[in-house]
Amino acid sequence: MLTTTVKFEPRLTRRSFVATIRPRFESDLGFRLPGKVAHRLVNVGDAVKQGQVLAVLDETDLRLQLAQAEAERNAAAAAVTQADAELNRVLALRRQGWSTAAVLERQQLASEEARGRSARAERAVALARNSLSYARLTADADGVVTATLVEPGQVVAAGQAAMRHARLAEKEAVVAIPESQLAQARTGEATASLWSGPEKIYAARLRELSPSADAATRTYIARFALPNAGPEVQLGMTATVTIGEAGGEKVARLPLSALHNEGKGPGVWVVDVDKRPALRPVTVRGYEANEVLVASGVSEGDEVITLGVQKLDAGQRVRVVQALRF
Repeated sequence: MLTTTVKFEPRLTRRSFVATIRPRFESDLGFRLPGKVAHRLVNVGDAVKQGQVLAVLDETDLRLQLAQAEAERNAAAAAVTQADAELNRVLALRRQGWSTAAVLERQQLASEEARGRSARAERAVALARNSLSYARLTADADGVVTATLVEPGQVVAAGQAAMRHARLAEKEAVVAIPESQLAQARTGEATASLWSGPEKIYAARLRELSPSADAATRTYIARFALPNAGPEVQLGMTATVTIGEAGGEKVARLPLSALHNEGKGPGVWVVDVDKRPALRPVTVRGYEANEVLVASGVSEGDEVITLGVQKLDAGQRVRVVQALRF
């Protein structure tokens, strides 16, 4: 007979919720200056790398502004050269006694003013170059484009959302939890599994719990981080988040097939030292999926028969196996 060994453990109260896989970080990207969109280089669902160009503004006016700033810088540099040459002449005349102190002071101030204008022109060129670089909207991290909010030819304002970008560094499962189960969500241990691959279990950690209920559903949005989620966990997938919380008593988890009832209450067949089955009444605390939670009636280490219990008789000798082989 196929058996299992009784092992008592703290009872876990499990609750399951339907969740949606979302990115932990999702942000709107926009241009830092106004302009007309010349090109949009990505579409919804495209994977992008950090620094990749997503969209470009018309650069005609920006290049003209840069050229104007560079011309003013050249003029300022020429003014500095002229002012320094004039100052040198005044200094030579002053040493020979052909110039006054007032003229020398005035020329020194003119030279300082020319240098200040030259520095201001250098800053203007740097600002114009920065503005030209802002005409290209780039991704600030690896991720995927989840929405495109502009089209070529559209005139946008500074800071207007142009793309929605989701980072793929960490994913999370978003669930709606009723008020009665908030305490268990805060303190319980959570796991997640995908509907497309329920055999793999992912560790989940509560990252954020909404402080207020949704006005329509009266549920609270909870976000569970999935630090071990690999590339097989795609955005938008449906998952099941299971939250378990340990209770005060200990129970033994046995297969449902081990439970037997002859009209006198539930019981299980336990193999004694003589390899003979004995029916023992048990106290059932609950049922979970394919398991029954037994609170009493069996002891730690007992061998419980799990298959063919309806064909057993007390006193008959059985042969114990741990697995079926065909």
